[in-house]
Amino acid sequence: MRTDNTLQQMTGKSGMESLQEQQLAELVRLGRMYLKEHGASQEQSAAYIDAVKAAEEDLRAARKGNAEAAERLGIRYQRGDGVEQDYAEALKWFSAAAEKGNAGAEYSLGFMYENGLGAVTDLAAAVSFYKKAAAHGSARAERSLGRLYEGGLGVTQDFAEAVKWYSRAAADGDAEGAYRLGLRCEAGDGGPADYAEAARWFMKAALQDHAGAQDSLGYLYQTGRGVAKSYSEALKWYRKAAEQGDAGAENNLGYMYDCGLGIRQSSEEAVVWYRKSAAQGFACAESNLGFMYESGRGVPQDYEEAARWYRNAAEKGNARAEHRLGLMSENGYGTLRNYQEAAKWYQSSAEHGFAAAQYSLAEMLYYGRGVDRDFAEAVKWYRRAAAQGHADAENNLGYMYENGRGVGQDYAEAARWYRKAADHGFSRSQTNLGYMYETGRGVERDYAEAAKWYLKAAEQGFAPAQNHLAMMYYSGRGVSQDYREAARWYREAAEQGNLYAQNWLGFMYERGQGVPQDYSEAMRLYKGAAERGDAAAQYRAATCTAEASASSATTPRR
Repeated sequence: MRTDNTLQQMTGKSGMESLQEQQLAELVRLGRMYLKEHGASQEQSAAYIDAVKAAEEDLRAARKGNAEAAERLGIRYQRGDGVEQDYAEALKWFSAAAEKGNAGAEYSLGFMYENGLGAVTDLAAAVSFYKKAAAHGSARAERSLGRLYEGGLGVTQDFAEAVKWYSRAAADGDAEGAYRLGLRCEAGDGGPADYAEAARWFMKAALQDHAGAQDSLGYLYQTGRGVAKSYSEALKWYRKAAEQGDAGAENNLGYMYDCGLGIRQSSEEAVVWYRKSAAQGFACAESNLGFMYESGRGVPQDYEEAARWYRNAAEKGNARAEHRLGLMSENGYGTLRNYQEAAKWYQSSAEHGFAAAQYSLAEMLYYGRGVDRDFAEAVKWYRRAAAQGHADAENNLGYMYENGRGVGQDYAEAARWYRKAADHGFSRSQTNLGYMYETGRGVERDYAEAAKWYLKAAEQGFAPAQNHLAMMYYSGRGVSQDYREAARWYREAAEQGNLYAQNWLGFMYERGQGVPQDYSEAMRLYKGAAERGDAAAQYRAATCTAEASASSATTPRR
């Protein structure tokens, strides 16, 4: 560490020191010329001259052993304030002040060594100087020590030690320390999160206009964690942080407008704030802006612009943007259709833990799109998405077990996964689970239970379930036989184009079961299904024509 140039060694006026004074005088002369040539105002010129003169005074005082002046001179060289920026010179003066126990200089030395300014990066030296400054009551040093212990930089990572130092900094009124202490309480660090305590520290920092704390406090109010849920309070704190240019708060404020949370919904206003945040390179906002362009909300729909914003966010590792970019590549929206490109982005997003991407990747593997077909690998990704409660994945995992694809056939396991998705309200799984009960696969056969699950899916408008439920009513299995109910559910499915339901509803009109007998309606339904290639409907159409003719021939004339 560089500590050889002490204050005591600088009290004499060496040739080097005379040179420094000459350099300061030259700076004044050159500065005046530069400011004059570039049209600087009188106030700007005066400020520059004042800074140089102040540097001269600090130099004289520092040579006489004044630690505060030496610290100020170090800051001037660090920033280029009244002198040419020179980190090595800054380090020299900070070292001189630190020899006198100046806390500010000790902190600055820690900062210089941590960041390799004026010397090679030396985290151990940074920790040493921060501890000296902390011992002299420097809140900034206490906070910096907390950060180093949190990240395991120059010390063994130790969250408890980090919290200790953040607590000291916060108690000394340091807003950044309070904010970081709030983050640690929010994270829980391996234990349960303490949102109420997090809110308390965020509030302390937020009241000192700490933008990050204001944003974090807004999120706690939005989600009702540690505080009473309040969209108006969330908006207040997001806006305060956004007005300071905090990118996260700008994005969050955009989201509040986007969803109409505590404020009148406005896609246009949401775009304004998303764009402000995205202009700072905030990946989440770039992803959100991409979605606005993709869906045409607040801006004209533009798939190419959507893909551009998604790509910006995806290249920063934003999992949602990676997934959306994969979807656009798979479907050829805003870019050429490219299954390999889609699979690449799905893979990246899936590895970041994004459930929707894990499902999409599994689908690519199942169908062999952009990747080699691999049922076992598809099962792996279905399982990861299902573990996060992704209903489509739960259903498809059930299908894989039911049909023995990528795993050994196991009806009980299939029923288990179908039930998980069914409990999430997924209509296809409710239908599949109903079928398992109807056929007794993986569960004990139970027609009433089958009808119950078919009804849940049918009420969501799922045509296959409506068709199954109609058959249960027609045959009286699991429910009382009721032709009128059977006809009602067949009609619901038939109107959605379900061929099987069209054929059966035609049969009921032909027989007059649950509906008035009507050969013309029966023929209409049969023909509709027959024209779409349904063999049973083609046969019934021919039979119905013959029966109608026979009925007409034997009917007596009036």
